[in-house]
Amino acid sequence: MSKKNYIGVYSTALKDGTPSYRASITYQGRHISLGSFDDIKKAATAYKEAAAILDNPSFSIDSYKKNKALPFEKCVSLINFRDKGMYIANPIYLEKKYFLYYLSPSQVLKFDIEDLFYYSSHKIMQRGSHLFVADYGSQLSVLQRYGIKSYAVEGRDYRFANEDPNDLRYENIIILNRYRGVRQFAEKGFLKYKAIIHIKSNYVVGKYNSEAEAAIAYNKAADILIKNGIKKNFQLNYVEDLSPSQYADIYMKVKIAPSIYEIRA
Repeated sequence: MSKKNYIGVYSTALKDGTPSYRASITYQGRHISLGSFDDIKKAATAYKEAAAILDNPSFSIDSYKKNKALPFEKCVSLINFRDKGMYIANPIYLEKKYFLYYLSPSQVLKFDIEDLFYYSSHKIMQRGSHLFVADYGSQLSVLQRYGIKSYAVEGRDYRFANEDPNDLRYENIIILNRYRGVRQFAEKGFLKYKAIIHIKSNYVVGKYNSEAEAAIAYNKAADILIKNGIKKNFQLNYVEDLSPSQYADIYMKVKIAPSIYEIRA
């Protein structure tokens, strides 16, 4: 069979001259790239698999097999286009009030529909358990969009209401502690906040009635330690809910454990 008989396949070459083959398909007036392949038969097979998906409503995401020539992400995009009438390059499948983002056939994230525009144009990547997107040249953690800091610990600083870490709808994410060095705890039936600062080990700065007080107490403890010669780059809390004068007033009044003043380099 000659190369011209492979429907939807176009020959090209990489910068170093290596032959490459691009596959594409047109569906409902839209031209869709299926990817580049190092073998013309793989490209032709990818085209056939794409055509089969678009022509067969019973082909679901669960039908995908690992030995397919067509990449899994592209299968998700095609199935969503076939079923929902919207082509999205990223592996997203739309539901009525939310959408699914397929990292793999076995790992699926769930987002509110309000996040569709963002994740349609930002590809989610994974390193270990860390999920992130490339945004304006930097790596932005998916959890940062919910106000969860990079140092946050699940169960201590935030938790999932239904205990499913793949369900990233806003209603499912509960923020427990917004600030560095602040821990939430219950005392005699009341919610309290503890400030803890780490040098070579953890030191309790104090216990406070509000989250803002604990966050500012952490900052004040860091200032004291730096003044005492502790050489550490403490990341301070920014308490955005307070005006500069309110912050200064709390800073002056908040009490710090005496042991903090005694720590020296």
